[in-house]
Amino acid sequence: MDKILVLDFGGQYNQLIARRVRENNVYAEIKPYNKITVSDIKEEGYKGVIFTGGPNSVYDEMSPHYDPEILNAGIPILGICYGAQLMAYMGGGVVESAADSSEYGKTIVNFKNHAIFKDVKSPSVCFMSHTDYIAKTPDSFTVIADTDKCPCAAMCDDKRKLYAVQFHPEVTQSEYGKQIISNIVFDICKCSKDWVMDSFIETTVSSFKEKLSGKKVLLALSGGVDSSVAAVLLHKAVGPNLVCVFVDHGLLRKNEGDFVEKTFKDKFGMNLIRVNAEQRFLDKLKGVTEPEKKRKIIGEEFIRVFEDEGKKIGKVDVLAQGTIYPDVIESGKGDSAVIKSHHNVGGLPDVISFDEIVEPLRDLFKDEVREVGLKLGIPKELVFRQPFPGPGLAVRVIGELTKEKLDTLRDADAIFREEVDKAGITDANQYFAVLTNTRTVGVMGDARTYGYTLALRSVTTDDFMTAEWTRIPFEVLEIASHRITNEVKGISRVVYDITSKPPATVEWE
Repeated sequence: MDKILVLDFGGQYNQLIARRVRENNVYAEIKPYNKITVSDIKEEGYKGVIFTGGPNSVYDEMSPHYDPEILNAGIPILGICYGAQLMAYMGGGVVESAADSSEYGKTIVNFKNHAIFKDVKSPSVCFMSHTDYIAKTPDSFTVIADTDKCPCAAMCDDKRKLYAVQFHPEVTQSEYGKQIISNIVFDICKCSKDWVMDSFIETTVSSFKEKLSGKKVLLALSGGVDSSVAAVLLHKAVGPNLVCVFVDHGLLRKNEGDFVEKTFKDKFGMNLIRVNAEQRFLDKLKGVTEPEKKRKIIGEEFIRVFEDEGKKIGKVDVLAQGTIYPDVIESGKGDSAVIKSHHNVGGLPDVISFDEIVEPLRDLFKDEVREVGLKLGIPKELVFRQPFPGPGLAVRVIGELTKEKLDTLRDADAIFREEVDKAGITDANQYFAVLTNTRTVGVMGDARTYGYTLALRSVTTDDFMTAEWTRIPFEVLEIASHRITNEVKGISRVVYDITSKPPATVEWE
């Protein structure tokens, strides 16, 4: 399989670069600049290398540098932003502070006729984010793009197949960025389109069928897309030897526990253990109002439930986890198996003995996991399940938790999500209801009411690092409010949260 190496120098878009390559059905993987040598790169047989951006200045001695021999390795290289400046610096060029010439945001770039700019309109908009610039290119390089402020927006050394762009082609603000990456991947690196999810499924199932033959595999099933896809893949490989434990802590959305159980038991015929522990969690949370304390209690009790189930299951050969590629990258790029064993199952490794950990999704990004899920026949509503906090509705009920409050929120939340779905609002990435601890006076018929205030929340975002409140049409909000106050007992007022992130977070607690 052809593959591209994304050499990470601390850039915030490193994952996005790899995803853009993979969108072309070419495999890309990310490695830290200080964890792989030129010899390693040659031995791995990468078809090309991409230097990422980064927050440093190349002329700072403490900034990340790399072995200049990479430029003579005969492997096509694309440098992006800091990566472009590093390439110039390593090649004997000059990089200086841009002073008054720094560029941030959308910038008009003028392109010359070159293979990496095939089918790219000149001039066109690209996204810039740099304080330094290439003041003088290395002798063997030629400038192939510029802006009003930046004399070298791109450069190349065709003989050695070295290319550098000061802008970020991987972000959506760069008008022809995807085309530039495609040109690099296919026209320069000569890659084949052999990274496809059908092949991934076939290869993964075949591999684990052999590797896990006769072994008992345990997987904690949350109902989220990652653990769900991992479960179906492993079930195809080992069948009844896979045991999935689904802890229903009573803090799920309306009918969610039943949906998860029905999907995996009835549709896929899995060996699923559902632990109905609602009262157990409510007893532990009685009288607790502080959100962080709620989280800690729920996390701790979740472990205790697993302990109890683990004793019933007995010896387990393999622990399976829904670790995905961003988890691997963010947890050390190589040590994730150890780190995630404690993070994903909350301490289970200390309770149930097992010989190994398997992570069938560790090479996939979230969008690829969803694609695999759909191809495996997992219901769309589960594959595209909205992000849901680990403590569940406990952090969407402000104040003390009770069964009555949770049921009230479940009903109201279901109505709101139903109306948003019915309206076909495509830019709403996460939407839910919050039961506040505030009671207000209302009137129904001729009677005075004194019920809770319910807050509706919807955000639009690409990455959940930042988010805008969704501009849901007033007509949709009106219908949702009318239905909630008429159909859900105990709610007398509905409000809509129009705070973005920052300054707020997506969740209220």
